[in-house]
Amino acid sequence: MARRRIEEEKAVVEQMIRLYCQKSEGHSELCTSCRELLDYAHSRLDRCRYGEDKPTCKKCPTHCYRPEMKERIRTVMRWAGPRMIIYHPLASIRHLLREI
Repeated sequence: MARRRIEEEKAVVEQMIRLYCQKSEGHSELCTSCRELLDYAHSRLDRCRYGEDKPTCKKCPTHCYRPEMKERIRTVMRWAGPRMIIYHPLASIRHLLREI
C-alpha cells in the first residue's frame, strides 16, 4: 500500500512538471531543467519517511527538498496546480481530497 501512495504522488508531480514545461515554458518534451527537477522529486519520494501515511508536500512536517529545488517545485506547483483540474481532473480531485 505504501508504494501505491508514493507512486500516485510521483505520477501527480510528473503531470505537474510536464504541464509546466509544455504550457508555461513552451517545450514539446521535458527540458533538461524540468527533467532534473522531476528526477529529484522522484528520488525524494522514494526516500519519504512517511510512506503510506505521507501527507501532501504542503502539509508535510519534514521539508526534504534542498532550498533551490524547493523554490523550483513551488514555482511549478503554483503554476500547474490551478490548471491540473483541466488537464488531469481525476488526479487533481484525489490530491485536493488528501488536502482536506
